[in-house]
Amino acid sequence: MASDMPQVIPQSMRTTRSSFSSSNGYETPSHNSFLSNGDDYDSDGSNFASPTPTTLSMAIPAELAGAIPLIDKFQVEGFLRAMQKQIQSAGKRGFFSKRSVGPQVREKFTFEDMLCFQKDPIPTSLLKINSDLVSRAVKLFQIILKYIGVDSSDRVATTSLDERIELVGKLYKQALKRSELRDELFAQISKQTRNSPDRQYLINAWELMYLCASCMPPSKDIGAYLSEYVHNVAHDMSIDSEVQALATNTLNALKRSVKAGPRHTIPGREEIEALLTCRKLTTIVFFLDESFEEITYDMATTVVDAVEELAGIIKLSAYSSFSLFECRKVVTGSKSPELGNEEYIGLDDNKYIGDLLAEFKVAKDRSKGEILHCKLTFKKKLFRESDEAVADPMFVQLSYVQLQHDYILGNYPVGRDDAAQLSALQILVEIGFVVGPESCTDWTSLLERFLPRQIAITRAKREWELDILSRYRSMENLTKDDARQQFLRILRTLPYGSSVFFSVRKIDDPIGLLPGRIILGINKRGVHFFRPVPKEYLHSAELRDIMQFGSSNTAVFFKMRVAGVLHIFQFETKQGEEICVALQTHINDVMLRRYSKARSAATGAVNGDIANNVKPPSVDAHEKRAQDLSKALEESQRNADKLLEELHEKQKNEEEICEELEGMKDILRSEKQNLVELNCDRDKLRSLCAEKDSLLQAALLEKQNMEVRLAKLSKPELENNTTKELVEATNQVLYEIQDELKVRRSELHAAEEAKRKLVNEKLLLEEKNLRLEKKKSDE
Repeated sequence: MASDMPQVIPQSMRTTRSSFSSSNGYETPSHNSFLSNGDDYDSDGSNFASPTPTTLSMAIPAELAGAIPLIDKFQVEGFLRAMQKQIQSAGKRGFFSKRSVGPQVREKFTFEDMLCFQKDPIPTSLLKINSDLVSRAVKLFQIILKYIGVDSSDRVATTSLDERIELVGKLYKQALKRSELRDELFAQISKQTRNSPDRQYLINAWELMYLCASCMPPSKDIGAYLSEYVHNVAHDMSIDSEVQALATNTLNALKRSVKAGPRHTIPGREEIEALLTCRKLTTIVFFLDESFEEITYDMATTVVDAVEELAGIIKLSAYSSFSLFECRKVVTGSKSPELGNEEYIGLDDNKYIGDLLAEFKVAKDRSKGEILHCKLTFKKKLFRESDEAVADPMFVQLSYVQLQHDYILGNYPVGRDDAAQLSALQILVEIGFVVGPESCTDWTSLLERFLPRQIAITRAKREWELDILSRYRSMENLTKDDARQQFLRILRTLPYGSSVFFSVRKIDDPIGLLPGRIILGINKRGVHFFRPVPKEYLHSAELRDIMQFGSSNTAVFFKMRVAGVLHIFQFETKQGEEICVALQTHINDVMLRRYSKARSAATGAVNGDIANNVKPPSVDAHEKRAQDLSKALEESQRNADKLLEELHEKQKNEEEICEELEGMKDILRSEKQNLVELNCDRDKLRSLCAEKDSLLQAALLEKQNMEVRLAKLSKPELENNTTKELVEATNQVLYEIQDELKVRRSELHAAEEAKRKLVNEKLLLEEKNLRLEKKKSDE
């Protein structure tokens, strides 16, 4: 029986085959006795046996049985002819440089021969590939020969670590991006692992197979054959232990690379060296509270592998809802990154850690005028209803950190009372219960840190401090865990509680309600829309109102019911797939709950029918009571949810009324200022009128005096002339004063009319202000 991995045969004892050998390590007449007709013959191709699946299944060893369906992918005949031409041009007369012993019969060249170890360079590719790639395939084999140590002098040539790293890098550069060349590379390396004449050749070939399998997979067809072949070698107890260990590593690497696909970036020198020397590289993974852990990785480590390792390090047993995210923070100039300026991008489970770190470096090098901070962050992909039943302390801690992070960013708009309560709970979690917390050196920073900025500006800092301090002191009997759970409970009760958030840009809004930039929150209740600046809750769509959704690489859409009418909303985002996965997960959870409830009800009904005759009379009463209590509980829950929604609605109305009231107060202050200015103008006009009136009286008095004096004059001529002149002058002054007096009186009348109107408006505004304050107090 042929072994899965041929035994290593010493140079002095191996069969008389050339470097293009087909021996499988055992002397079987059908495969190993190659006979000459006296001299080395020159094959002309007449001895080529066209393989067929029927003949192959009987003619080739067991380890090549998996290659039978792939016979059409190999160019056996073309390879033979090219090999003949190469041998003839090198001055040789036959395929094999040494004679065999035995009957003088001509040998047939077979598929097995093609997939055996060979010292000479190959003239063409093993597989049928694009003609443009054949020259590259030939170069690949030359690199393979050099790596495994084949020397023209028939000795094993040793290569240094630096040379091996350089050679592997060349193979990656040639084959990583081309699937045809990847298949060709694996076919060539597997060829060099069969019937190797030297143990070191064999070990080097398997080492190279492991290095290639760690960063790129073969195609599906070649992969099936290769996996079976490597599996057989890895589990064959008769194989050299070092070869077996390398085959086992190769098998594991193949499983990972077939699932994850080829690396996107060519592995660097550091990664190749680490794999060759069985050394692990390290990198840092951050949490949302800026703490971090160090994880190990190698060339083949993917995101899912890193998540599993990190979960083990931090002792997180329930980690299925957690993953790694790419966190990007942009800093312009010398400014430090602000909270909320980061972007979290979900990473595919099959993404390679090495690719991610290489992409971080490229992105950082390409950023111009800005400092780009890229890092790996560990957080939940989404919050599910089943999370509430998880008691794992690390799970609860990480959930708390994430909800706290989102709350401080302002993603959970709440009222002042809730904000003060949440701040007190966070301080309790941070420092525990202290008799005099305000005397702590960090007290001020704790107040600022645990209160969202948008909420903090709604009242004076001292008012916040007193309110939070009062609530903190009432928590004397709470532990840190109790405070953490209470914090989570308060946020979960919000309609948009326990959401995951995505920043998107509006493309299509058929009803025109949404701003250009939006934050989407997705939780078990549905999709929630927020204005990013200032953070403001806008609208929610329940899961039952979302009829359809989907995504592309750059957008996501929702077909949902708004006020009973179906509309299609479209948003620009690169996280469309994450949004759809989160939404579909919550829908699946709802459907599963309904199915479980229906199944439980059906099972209960069947069991009830079966046991109906044997139930004691009191069971029905207990069951009825339990059902009534369940209904009452559900009704209470619905009422509580309804009251909570009404409370949030009232809080929203109250905020709107406050804003309107502030606006009215501003108008009133402006009108009062106008009234003061008009009163000043009126007083000026009055004083001016009084002055003119006094001038008029003086003029009239002077007129009377002049008339008296004229009456005393005796001369008629003088009397006439003087009287005439005086009367004309006096009348002219009088007319001017009367005209000016009329103008001033009209201005005074207009000012008094304006004053009357302003007084009326002031009264109306004060009445409206009273009504608004009364309405606010009633609510």
